[in-house]
Amino acid sequence: MGTDPTPRTITIDPVTRIEGHAKITLHLDEAGRIADARFHVVEYRGFETFCEGRPFTEMAGITARICGICPVSHLLAAAKTGDKLLAVQPPPAARKLRRLLNLAQLTQSHALSFFHLSSPDFLLGWESDPARRNVFGLMVADPDLARAGIRLRQFGQQLIERLAGRKIHSAWAVPGGVRTPMTAATAAWIRERLPEAQATVARALELYKALLDGPLQREQRTFGDFPSLFMGLVAPDGGWECIEGAIRFIDSTGQIVADGLSEDDYASFLGEAVESWSYLKFPYYKPLGYPGGMYRVGPLARLNVCERIGTAWADRELAEFRARSGTPESGGRIVTSSFAYHHARLVEIVACLEAIGQLVEDAELQSPHVRSHAGLNATEAVGVSEAPRGTLFHHYRVDDDGLITRVNLIIATGQNNLAMNRTVAQIARAFIPEPVAAGAEIPEPLLNRVEAGIRCFDPCLSCSTHAAGQMPLRMALVDAGGRVLAERVRD
Repeated sequence: MGTDPTPRTITIDPVTRIEGHAKITLHLDEAGRIADARFHVVEYRGFETFCEGRPFTEMAGITARICGICPVSHLLAAAKTGDKLLAVQPPPAARKLRRLLNLAQLTQSHALSFFHLSSPDFLLGWESDPARRNVFGLMVADPDLARAGIRLRQFGQQLIERLAGRKIHSAWAVPGGVRTPMTAATAAWIRERLPEAQATVARALELYKALLDGPLQREQRTFGDFPSLFMGLVAPDGGWECIEGAIRFIDSTGQIVADGLSEDDYASFLGEAVESWSYLKFPYYKPLGYPGGMYRVGPLARLNVCERIGTAWADRELAEFRARSGTPESGGRIVTSSFAYHHARLVEIVACLEAIGQLVEDAELQSPHVRSHAGLNATEAVGVSEAPRGTLFHHYRVDDDGLITRVNLIIATGQNNLAMNRTVAQIARAFIPEPVAAGAEIPEPLLNRVEAGIRCFDPCLSCSTHAAGQMPLRMALVDAGGRVLAERVRD
């Protein structure tokens, strides 16, 4: 091994059990060691361009079509941007209803990620038959858990449907508020189904913690465990936030790097780099430059930036999350392993369900005053919200008739791009014996672990490149001269 002096590359194409199309190449140096990893997003759709010329009032409905998994996230960010173009504050009932919708969205999306996409790896094994290592195999191995996970996601989706009229691609949130209040029947429906949803996430947490104490310890250490910044919204008191608040950056030692930032000024602290080998942009924290300003967003980042969640059960789970996985350098305050995104999603489901339980008892959600009306009062605005995968920015410019002249969408998956590439490289170094020999094969368990490193972030590539399609995976091993040494393709 290691006698071939020519640097090589490993390619994984397509990556599976994520939303979109991508491939991975692992680049070797002359000594046959992993020198670099590249997560290539190879699809493009161009929503930003074809929104130009449309009335800004249509943007909530249009951008929701970017993705069938994240439509609520774009709906809310677009509506909030429209609020600013109208220069209005939505009525209190509308703000609470938007929050309720986002809590339902976080619940259903996190349930999809954990139960459908990731738990087959944990429960069926990294080396298990890939034809069975999916939600259908989970149904055979543990039908009760699989059914519970499906019903938990169903709870979130059906709540979205009851509020917004459709599970996906609704146009319920609009500039100035929402279209309709919550009904008494929906409130009763939530109360009836909430206990089952809470029991499911309690069971999932118990199971996952047992796995962390045993077979998942190596993955926790090697799947993207490195220092970085973390960014997310926080409430005025520093609490966990999912739709309002201000932007905070914190580092891996627990020091707040920047706080109280407004989305209006995002261009002053966020840069967007591009690379020739991917359609997915590479956002970074400007004061530290590129690529030194790498940061992470999403459930892991939200739990790192907040001081507390603010509900009893979720705060207990947050404390245990930090006690289990927090780094000594931060005094246990910050969790740096990307593998911990899975645990963070379960903690956030707890937080969402508790918050839903509180909101359903607020009679104001049934108030008919749910929309503020005004004409165009600004020609540029930025809206921000926390999508399941992280902080989402919508930036619009319009002319005097309210027609869009420019759109910039900064998507959570893109903001994790630098971290995803570094995660893949760390996994490859941990699980590929070095030096890599010429003609080396790519075994299935390695392929799956590299893919699983990407799945930690639950990437939505249709959102991030504003593209359509489903995700197969190719992995390739490439030398410095561009020669493919080994390749494995999975449709």
